[in-house]
Amino acid sequence: MRIAVLDDDPSQTELVCQVLTASGHICHQFQSGKEILNQLRRESYDMLILDWQVPDLSGPEVLHWVREKLPPALPVLFMTSRSGEDDIVAGLAAGADDYMIKPIRRGELVARVQALLRRAYPIQNASEQITFGNYVFETRAARLTLAAVPIDITQKEFDLALLFFRNLGRPLSRAYILEAVWSRDIDIPSRTMDTHVSRVRSKLQLRPENGFRLAPVYSYGYRLEQLSG
Repeated sequence: MRIAVLDDDPSQTELVCQVLTASGHICHQFQSGKEILNQLRRESYDMLILDWQVPDLSGPEVLHWVREKLPPALPVLFMTSRSGEDDIVAGLAAGADDYMIKPIRRGELVARVQALLRRAYPIQNASEQITFGNYVFETRAARLTLAAVPIDITQKEFDLALLFFRNLGRPLSRAYILEAVWSRDIDIPSRTMDTHVSRVRSKLQLRPENGFRLAPVYSYGYRLEQLSG
């Protein structure tokens, strides 16, 4: 999972990212509210961890923007050095999903992050067989069927298709797709991703008449949309 961490104390972001990276996540550090908001306009993240007192923008200001502009299911954990009940209630009322009081304890951080991610993305922890309408993904065998008819698909195309369906309706940035599907091989040509997207669209027949549309999002990435009716 891609997690963005905001804290004006570099040693704090370093600690949090060290713990999260050791747990298998990809962590991005930010030291100011304006910096993280600029990045959130361009990139997708699976979770945000926000310090409540950053100098340029307050935690509530950042959170207000996040809840107004980003998908509502995006989990947000806030960190605070204030243990007063009023501050915690204010943070949760502003739209945060959970909180931690500094100093951060490693085990507790991992447990809270995993709990929030499980709640936000339950499909990611489902069984080997995942169903979206007439599409059935068998994750272990990398098999995909449409209305019980097998689709001839490569492993990368399978991973890409599953990524789109797991994020139905959510715009995915090119950087996010690269990290999720190609992981460490991020030097692949831009055209490679577009070719794979085109093949997925064609092989899965992601057309309006089948109830789905896989569309580019200008200067950002792609989004798979489910069409009503």
